[in-house]
Amino acid sequence: MASLSRLLLLDCETTGLEPGTAELCEIGAVLFSVPHRSVLQQLSFLLPVVTNPAEDVNGIAPALTLEEQPAVEARALFLAMVASADALVAHNAAFDRPWIDAWLSTTSKGDTRAQGKPWICTCEGISWEGIRPNPSLATLALAHGIPVWAAHRALTDCIYLAQILQRDPLLEEHLAEGLQPRQLVAADLPFSRKDEAKAAGFRWVPEAKQWQRRCTADQIEALPFAVIPLEDTP
Repeated sequence: MASLSRLLLLDCETTGLEPGTAELCEIGAVLFSVPHRSVLQQLSFLLPVVTNPAEDVNGIAPALTLEEQPAVEARALFLAMVASADALVAHNAAFDRPWIDAWLSTTSKGDTRAQGKPWICTCEGISWEGIRPNPSLATLALAHGIPVWAAHRALTDCIYLAQILQRDPLLEEHLAEGLQPRQLVAADLPFSRKDEAKAAGFRWVPEAKQWQRRCTADQIEALPFAVIPLEDTP
């Protein structure tokens, strides 16, 4: 793929963790110019919900989402921002992507401009120098000298991510890494060596009783222990 010129940095707030049982209540987006290392446009908007069990986390009262707003215009602008981007970027894209993809599929109504965009995950998909794999957004921001002044509104997290990319001296290389295909693998380690798996960015999956991570071929080769492939490389 040609070098990326425009990125759409995305974050969403939801009423729960599972798309099948919870609802999307806010979308934040920042259109970012890679050559200029700068924000082109930013947007956030609420989606109406009657209840929000996650209000203590994201601070979004259901009554707020029901206030009148230029919703049609916001959605049209968001679709245009998606269409103008070369790639979609999120910190922990494994969470945000299913929500955004589902919303786009019901909102774009045959508009194919938003389809087929590659996704880059700045948490799982990039090897940040001097930082433990799979860092939190706050950890990544602080490592780049960015003060963490608020949490859990969609646009706030997008702004943090934009500032991180602005300060990244290896941005193009990191974006290229983020586009590489990944394979879900499990650490082939006994429980007594769990700290090694954690240090390498693997996450414990209770259902499978395994330490798992999505890795590129280069990342797998660089690991100090063997892994068990859990899916084919895309």
